[in-house]
Amino acid sequence: MIKLSHVTKRYPNGHEALKDISFDLDAGEMAFLSGHSGAGKSTLFKLITRIEKPTSGQIIVDNQNLGRLSRAKIPALRREIGVIFQDHKLLMDRSVFDNVALPLIVIGMPHDEIKKRVRAALGKVGLSGKEKQLPITLSGGEQQRVGIARAVINRPNILLADEPTGNLDEALSDEIIDIFADFNQVGVTVLIATHDLRQVERLSKRTIHLANGEIVEPAESIEDTEQVASDLELS
Repeated sequence: MIKLSHVTKRYPNGHEALKDISFDLDAGEMAFLSGHSGAGKSTLFKLITRIEKPTSGQIIVDNQNLGRLSRAKIPALRREIGVIFQDHKLLMDRSVFDNVALPLIVIGMPHDEIKKRVRAALGKVGLSGKEKQLPITLSGGEQQRVGIARAVINRPNILLADEPTGNLDEALSDEIIDIFADFNQVGVTVLIATHDLRQVERLSKRTIHLANGEIVEPAESIEDTEQVASDLELS
């Protein structure tokens, strides 16, 4: 479903955000992407969604070689990928219904079908009856659920979540991650970038560890990398 082969991303200022990254994520698999801040997790998501191009290497998503994908086909690719952000990226002056419906409005879906899909999506994330509320009136966990509903409204094959529980307490974090696990149970491929090692351990899913733009062994990941950085600052 997602295959990266020797992918490197170097920005014009010379910074290498990713270095020779290779991994496969099978269709219907759920996995975590762990790493310290600046490890390259968000850059990786930008490459998978074709927001950015790699400097070198090959990326295959849903049997499509992104390096050969024409600009005209990028919107169709993105409709197959639902993306959830830590900061929700909701329109606070629009209703929950409008926020969730936005991807369907953009593609010109008939209003009756939009209504059915929005209600179904909100039901799946436990927000039935909240359609008319403004996101600003909701809790942080509920706002994240609105973001998830919007991400799945197109019924994508792939879900990417970038630090979806970063601002939530443990109980709410469990609820949000369990929603992703539920979607995975019905065949959706899920990749979650997270600092939350408790969630990684709780679900016992495969974890891809990033440190300074490279895939590393678990023992070299998050805590060890951050400790090394701290030691260097003190030396």
